[in-house]
Amino acid sequence: MTDDNGKITRCGWVTTDPLYIEYHDKEWGTPVHDDIKLFEFLILEGAQAGLNWLTILKKRQNFVQAFDGFNPEKIANYNENKIAELLSNKGIIRNRLKIHASVKNAQGFLAVREEFGSFNNYIWQFTSGKTIINRFKTDDEVPAQTPASLAMSKDLKSRGFSFVGPTICYALMQATGMVNDHLVSCFRHRELSQDS
Repeated sequence: MTDDNGKITRCGWVTTDPLYIEYHDKEWGTPVHDDIKLFEFLILEGAQAGLNWLTILKKRQNFVQAFDGFNPEKIANYNENKIAELLSNKGIIRNRLKIHASVKNAQGFLAVREEFGSFNNYIWQFTSGKTIINRFKTDDEVPAQTPASLAMSKDLKSRGFSFVGPTICYALMQATGMVNDHLVSCFRHRELSQDS
């Protein structure tokens, strides 16, 4: 979709930063069913708590390297030496609680995968296995959390996960296409609605 001047219309939160534009245009809201990619978003959304998402995008490749390509088996076994190494890594978010949460969440991820056959099977149950297509016209209409993200948060916490509050869970749902929260005026809303 374009405006009267032929310019592509995007969601209001997108800045002019090329990294942000590429993320919005190619990733945000696209359904993700790959376990490792879902785990990556779980870790990155937790790391983002209290920060701007663009900060995370700029550090994303550093996270990939520092966290062994988001390999949950490796992260689940991080010891204090590895955690100290991560805390001294200026390329990532150096927050002790968030780094410890990554280890805990990797352990929880492996347990969930064992129980459900895949993390994908588990996480997508909160939207009955399909994308919820919203039809918001303005950024102000987009909620910070929903009953589904509250249920996800509660269940993840009961399984030992942390940094998984309902707002973080909703951001995860948006990022991984469990919900389509692109504004109806955004060109991606129609594209992703057709794919669902």
